[in-house]
Amino acid sequence: ITLVMSAVFIPVAFLPGPVGVFYRQFSLTLAIAIAISGVNALTLTPALCAILLRESDTERKKNNFLQRFFDAFNKAYDTVAGSYKNAVAAVAGRKMVTLALLVSFFAATWGINRVLPTGFIPNEDQGVVYINVTAPSGATVERTERVLNQIQKVAAGMDIVEATSTLAGYSLVNGVSGASFGMGIVNLKPWDERRHSVNEVIKILEERTKGITDADVEFFSPPTVPGFGNSSGFEIRVLDKTGRGDMQELETVTKNFITALAGSPAIDQAHTNYDPNFPQYMIHVDQDMAAKKGITIEQAMGTLQTLMGGNYTSNFVRFGQMYRVMVQAAPQYRAKPEDLLQLYVKNSNGEMVPFSTFVRMERVYGPEQLTRYNMYNCARINGTVAEGYSTGDAINTIREIAAQQLPRGYGFDWAGMTREEVKSGDQALYIFIISLVFVYLVLAAQYESFLLPLPVLLSLPAGIFGAWLALKVCGLQNNIYAQVALIMLIGLLGKNAILIVEFAIQKRNEGVSVPRAAVEGSVSRLRPILMTSFAFIAGLIPLCIATGAGAMGNRSIGTAAAGGMFIGTVFGVLVIPGLYVLFASLTERKKPASVANARPVPVSINNEIPKSSV
Repeated sequence: ITLVMSAVFIPVAFLPGPVGVFYRQFSLTLAIAIAISGVNALTLTPALCAILLRESDTERKKNNFLQRFFDAFNKAYDTVAGSYKNAVAAVAGRKMVTLALLVSFFAATWGINRVLPTGFIPNEDQGVVYINVTAPSGATVERTERVLNQIQKVAAGMDIVEATSTLAGYSLVNGVSGASFGMGIVNLKPWDERRHSVNEVIKILEERTKGITDADVEFFSPPTVPGFGNSSGFEIRVLDKTGRGDMQELETVTKNFITALAGSPAIDQAHTNYDPNFPQYMIHVDQDMAAKKGITIEQAMGTLQTLMGGNYTSNFVRFGQMYRVMVQAAPQYRAKPEDLLQLYVKNSNGEMVPFSTFVRMERVYGPEQLTRYNMYNCARINGTVAEGYSTGDAINTIREIAAQQLPRGYGFDWAGMTREEVKSGDQALYIFIISLVFVYLVLAAQYESFLLPLPVLLSLPAGIFGAWLALKVCGLQNNIYAQVALIMLIGLLGKNAILIVEFAIQKRNEGVSVPRAAVEGSVSRLRPILMTSFAFIAGLIPLCIATGAGAMGNRSIGTAAAGGMFIGTVFGVLVIPGLYVLFASLTERKKPASVANARPVPVSINNEIPKSSV
């Protein structure tokens, strides 16, 4: 069991990329813990049994309440074990019944996988709400700040809000500076002091700020994993692959795409900060005239940068502190765009030449920042998933709408956390297959057979079905935490099958028939299987009902593991004996005639279920 469970987790530790980080931390922790537990089971546990499990006086045992409880429990268990023995004897000898059960679980697993929503990393309630404000093109910082003050006043009036901070001049979504952008952070009170989740708070803020019409206001929660974008939900880029560089056309295509996304039931909101209509000035330089005046373009633009934008030149120390020296034209000489034509640049002869001599200004409109993605001009789209849908549903919806709406020459690509989710794709399936292969090889070496490990592996569909059924019933998604639970179930359910198959092989080696060996192995191992399985499920209950920070991740892994362990154990103890009979019979058919015709050693078999104590 120790080797098999280690074989499940060790290969997972070598997965690359961001997804591999999740699996690696989990797999290494469990593999090391399992190895230590195996050593402990072979050394310390027997010593503790010798100390703790001592004989006691018979009369005291009869009068002891716990002992009476144990006796009643054992009597009830013996009744259950007797019924289980009859059921196994009826099922294990009928191969078609076993195959029908196996096919049923395969079909049920496939069916529930079709309706179970998929996701990547669930959004967690981190007690923080982000605000992104986009004022009209050309708006001043003062105008943006007035909008932020209105939002801050609304947030301050909510008793579940602990503090609010805002900053005008910076876009939280795009990560760029600009007078028409603003951001804010709303810190909520601790979970035990509020009744509303982050998503509910966002709905309240949206309702109370819908009267603000001077800017576009967006509320969203931070991403679960820092470094993959600045917001939760999905993130994509619309790419202009035409090569024309038409910013206005890119805006039209993007807005039409967003309108189509907003009309889908799987998408709650979709928005973009791409705006090619910022008022700007295009500077046209007459290069021939500049050359006649003895001025190079590099020299002219360098001087313009220093005069209008400022330039760092040196440091100086005063009052025990270091200060930076910035060279820039005085404010009265750069108050209006037209003041540029009144500035001078020194030519190669040391003469001061006005910019108006070789520069002409044209009023134009364009994006405040030119963004490229894989060398293409692009527009960024952020959005959130509608309630009742998963990010997997949103990804499929975006693909379908993009195929219909985006014109020729335009495409899209994923970004942020959405890109990682798409890249992971069927990676969980490959991980599952690799773990199964390693388990199969370990068992094949242990049993010295390529068929006997199959009952262990084919007992897993019942557990997978149970895990996905529990996720569906509880309204959760098949995300990365649930996939980690599935990897864990390979080892845990494989442990149950190993207990039965190993004991059945021992009985068969003693000369017992294959069906009888399956029954004996199942009944004798039923108690430890139920003890370990239900103890494990009980330990998962706190995860299944978790609240607060990390609640969705804990619920996903706890619910999937508990559901898979329960269904896999209840039905596995019926399917595994039948699978053993099926494959053990095939194994013996392939043995040499001298071995197959050998007479079994007569043994005495007691049909009664031995009584045992807790």
